This record gives sequence, structure tokens and C-alpha cells, in this order.
Amino acid sequence: MRGGTRAAIAAPHLRTDRWWLAPAVTAAGLLAFVVYSTWRAFSNTDYYAAPYVSPFYSPCLAENCHTMRAGPNAEIFGSWWGISPAIIILIFPLGFRLTCYYYRKAYYRSFWASPPACAVAEPHRGYTGESRFPLILQNVHRYFFYAALLVAGVLTYDTVLSFRDAHYRWGHMGLGTLVFLANIVLIWAYTISCHSCRHIVGGKLKHFSRHPMRYRAWQFVGRLNAHHMLLAWASLVSVALADFYVYLVASGVFDDPRFF
Repeated sequence: MRGGTRAAIAAPHLRTDRWWLAPAVTAAGLLAFVVYSTWRAFSNTDYYAAPYVSPFYSPCLAENCHTMRAGPNAEIFGSWWGISPAIIILIFPLGFRLTCYYYRKAYYRSFWASPPACAVAEPHRGYTGESRFPLILQNVHRYFFYAALLVAGVLTYDTVLSFRDAHYRWGHMGLGTLVFLANIVLIWAYTISCHSCRHIVGGKLKHFSRHPMRYRAWQFVGRLNAHHMLLAWASLVSVALADFYVYLVASGVFDDPRFF
């Protein structure tokens, strides 16, 4: 039956299982990352340990990044630059994740209880979806996807540079190199498994038979897209671990083990 209001459930919920567990775990995980990334973004220290630079602070924007790659950036963002570079840099990957289709579902359910679970009444009387401000801004996700590609490219460059030692000599590999390799693989897998990427690769095509290369790419992205939720969490954890590893080495907790 169609009506002007949402379907109402008289009982608080129709579930006998622990339906609240999944949104609670999701909320805890997202909140933990928010707290950690906020602390690291505003700390503005211990984010470079040759040859590693934290993914939260890459690319280097300020003189106090203390890397040989600062170059002309240090002239623009010199010693007068008092704001942590991470505050600007994290806008782009954070915007991509905040507007991601999976993350929308995750924090809509876990933080806003919209809805908290299937067959569970939500506390909101009305529902406008993403047709009004501020949620209509979620439509900028496709543009943040392009920014995410640039971010992934920069982190790929950092991963290549991790095959150096502290004296910037090539042909070396440390534990941090493996951490960066794992992180960049997960970052790329999450980025290109995005629904926007799938649409860009194979959208608006009437005949796949006339575009065999795009069809193969669309199939590949589609297979990754089936694991988008897993890749979203795995890459979220990996980027935090990569930053934490750089923090531990930069703060002198331990030296980066070098394999060769």
C-alpha cells in the first residue's frame, strides 16, 4: 500500500538475534579511525623517517616535512606555514570515503540509525533520502574519485621511494617497504572497486561487443566491486597502520629493520 509516510513497525523490532552488534562494531571501528586520524593530523610531527613519509602527510607541502622531495614546495609553504599539512591533504581521501556508497550505508546505520538493521524501526519520522541539503552533497562522490586517483598515485610514488635506505640509495628494502606495499595494493583495490569507477569504465555503453577492452575492464572492476566493503575496511586499517609504523620509527621507538 502506498502512502505519504514511511512504513511503521509497531514493535521496537521484530528481531530476536543480536541485530545491534553489527552497527555497534561498525560505529566503534569508524570512531576509532576518526580519533586516531584526528590526533595524527593535528600532531604535525613524527611523520617522516627516511625514506618513509606517512600517507597522512604525503605529498610534502611544508618546509617542516624535512624530506629531500620538498623542493619548491618549501618556498610556498615555508616556516610561516603553521597548519599541519595533513589537514589539507586528508580532505581528498576523506571526502572520497565519506561519500563512498559503502561508507554511507555504514555510518547511516551505525550513527544515525537510518535504519539500524532490517526489520528494526528507526527513530526518524520522515525520510528525504539524499535529495536535500546536506546529504545531496553526497553526489560529489564521482569528483572525489578523480582526487582519490591522484592520492593513490602519490602513495604509489612513496612506495617506490621506500626501496631506498636512509641515505637515499636504491636497491634496499625494509619492513616499512612491505607495509607500504600492502597499503598501496589495498588502496588501489579499494579505489578502483568504487561504483563510480565501474560506471566510468563501462557506463553509457549500449554494445559491449563493440568495446571489448572496456568490457574486460568493466568485468574486472565488477569483480572487485563485489568485495568493496572488505576492501574499504582493509584499506582503512592499512593506511592507519602505515602511518603508525612511520610514527613509531620517526619517534625512535625502534629502527626500521632492513632486509637488504
